[in-house]
Amino acid sequence: MKPKNKRLSLIVATMTALAASVALILVAFEDNVVFFYSPSDLLKKRPSPTQKLRIGGLVKKDSIRREPGVTEVSFEVTDLNNSVPVVFNGILPDLFREEQGVVAEGRYREQLFYATQILAKHDEQYMPPEVAESLKKSGKWKGPVELEK
Repeated sequence: MKPKNKRLSLIVATMTALAASVALILVAFEDNVVFFYSPSDLLKKRPSPTQKLRIGGLVKKDSIRREPGVTEVSFEVTDLNNSVPVVFNGILPDLFREEQGVVAEGRYREQLFYATQILAKHDEQYMPPEVAESLKKSGKWKGPVELEK
């Protein structure tokens, strides 16, 4: 083989290996790129029951259910378009309440999201951007009025 052809073969092999490596890295990090999925995104995605992920939105009004003396609580997370029922066994954060922002981490199987961790919004003004956008689209946005510049 001529030196020119050897160089060309080496370049093609290197570029192919590099492209394959980048593709594998992107596939591996795909689920970690998104901090959380909205209920609508989760219902479209249909993740594997073994896949760990996060769902974020608002705690649906009148959806919190708990039995006295038991740490298990169930509620629904909504983006005002779709809702996903959540089951959590543990102590809820102090800021957890109806119609407030929440992010739940866990697994989705059999139409239920089994949460292992619950994160509540950290102050009265905070709203995840994805949830705020969904509220604006549905006409139910109650956030601060945006001033025109």
